[in-house]
Formats: sequence, structure tokens, C-alpha cells
Amino acid sequence: MPQKKVTFDDIAKYTNFSKTTISRYFNNPDSLTLKNQEIIAQALIDLDYKENKVAKILASGKTEFIGIIVPNLYLHYYSEILNQILASYERFGYKFLVFAGNANETVERQYIQELLAYNIEGMIVLSHTIPSRELASYNIPIVTIEREDQYTCSVNTDNYMGGVQATSLLYKTNCDVLVHINVNVPESIPAYGRIQGFLDTCKECNIPYELLLKDLGNTYEENRKALEKVAHYLDCKYIGKRKGIFLANDTYANIFLNYLIRLHGSLPDDYRIIGFDNSPISSEAVIPTSTVGQQIDKIADMAMEILVAQMNERKKRKPNLSGEPIHKVITPVLFNRKTTCVSETV
Repeated sequence: MPQKKVTFDDIAKYTNFSKTTISRYFNNPDSLTLKNQEIIAQALIDLDYKENKVAKILASGKTEFIGIIVPNLYLHYYSEILNQILASYERFGYKFLVFAGNANETVERQYIQELLAYNIEGMIVLSHTIPSRELASYNIPIVTIEREDQYTCSVNTDNYMGGVQATSLLYKTNCDVLVHINVNVPESIPAYGRIQGFLDTCKECNIPYELLLKDLGNTYEENRKALEKVAHYLDCKYIGKRKGIFLANDTYANIFLNYLIRLHGSLPDDYRIIGFDNSPISSEAVIPTSTVGQQIDKIADMAMEILVAQMNERKKRKPNLSGEPIHKVITPVLFNRKTTCVSETV
């Protein structure tokens, strides 16, 4: 026979508390003494209580859902940071609804309306499409990651430091010319710091450089074709010169590396390569690739901490919703691997 579901009535009778007290335990446990919380918690174990999530949502209006919008999942950085955010369930207890925007403004607004219809309690946005002013207007807790963030709380890498780290490492390998390959990043986007760090370091070191800002496409296949053209261009322009190539992310670096290996049979001696992110593809590549690590686990953890604090504040009887957005910056870590041919440990 199916086991009878344990109700608030059953818990109240077992503990000699009122149903109101039991309800407070689930919806506002801090309003009870620690002793009474412990009594009820033990009763739930004794009675083998299974929480009715639907009933809880209907009673409290809180879904325990967080919305996430990422630009895409083919760039390894986004798939890895999503993996880290989803893993936070064990710590924070929130579930996630995930959409990939694919740079379509109209579609992303539809996604946001869909998430709001599910009564999400907060949102994490990595996509660049919707301005932060508009995101803030939705009046729910929002944390953005690695995108324009004037009106929202955010967590970003120190991209300028990362750009300096990458360029300095290439400079130490005695390259004749340094090249940074990226898309045309607006200055309002944190990742622009990678470009500025590259430029400032090249000028300070007085080394020849080239900045290649190109439309590299929005799919893996488009990225591959565009980067193969760039590699061909560099092969022809800098014949016989040692080239230090700093690519904007590890996916680009892996595509570039694979093309050179297919073309030459191995990584040519006149190339030094470094990416950005330290997503798993960098260490697991055919030739482990040097990279600037964004400490993705720390970024995801910090984003959740800020978001959960905001959501918890809104659950208070008199929430304090004023104050400026919180902006946290995570220090990058340099990983010196085979593609820069320097010592293994930095």
C-alpha cells in the first residue's frame, strides 16, 4: 500500500505545536527558538516527512528558481561556468532555468519574460545583448558576469591584469612580434581590458605588435573558418619570425592550435600561443595550452553568494533594497604550459 503523506497536522500532533508554528518553521524558521526548530526537525525525520514543493510554492510564492542567460554553450568558458553555477545547488538549494541567447535581442527578451512568468527569485546574466539599465528595470535580484554592468551587481575577472600577464609571458619567450586576436570589444565590456593590457604591455616593452579585431562569427564552425584565415595571413606576413599569439579565449586558442598542427604536423617552432579562461579544453588539448585562468569556480561561487544575499534580503519583513550595485573583481592566474615553451610552473 502507498505510504500516507505526512501533513502539517501530523507534525503538529506529533510535536504538540500548532499548525501555525509548523508553518513558520518552513517559511520563517528564524522566528522560532533554536530548541523548537530542533524539535520540529527531529519530528520530520521520525515521521519520514517528504516536502510538497508545489504546495510550498503556492503558499509562499517563492519558487527557489534562478534564471540564467548565457550567450552560447559552444565557447568552453560559458559551458564551464554554467557547470560551476549548477553545482552550487548542494550549497544554496536553488534550481536553475537556463537559456542560451545567441546574440538575438528579441529572443532574449522573450526568454526573460518566460523566466519572470515562472516567478524566478533572481537571475544571472552572462549574455551581452540586453543593457544593464534594462535588466535592472525588471526589479528582481540580478548578477551579471563578464559583461556591461553599470546598473547591476557583477562579478568579473581583472581582464586588464590578465592581458598584461598573457602579453608579458609571450614577451619573455623572445618573440619577434606579438599578435592579439579578438573581436571588436566595446570599452564598456570587462573583456576590453585584455585588449588594453596587451597594447600597454607591447608599448612598454617596445616590441612590434599587431592587434587583429575581427568578426569571428557566432558558431564554432564560423570561428574555425575565420581563425584559419587569420593563421594563413600571419604565416604569410611574418615568415621566419617568431610569433607570440594571444587569443581572446581558450576555444579560439584550441581552434588556432589544431589548425597549425593539421597544417604542419606539429606546432611550428616559430609560434607561441596563449589563450584566456583556463577552461578544461586548455589543459586537455593535444598540446596543453598556456592560458590566463579566470578562476571560474570562484566567479560562479561569488555570483551565487551576491545573488542569494539579495534574494534573502527581499524575504525580510522590511527589506533594505537601496544601495549601489556590488562589483567584485577576481584576480586571474597565469598557467604556463607547452605552447609557450617556458618552465611548467608559474
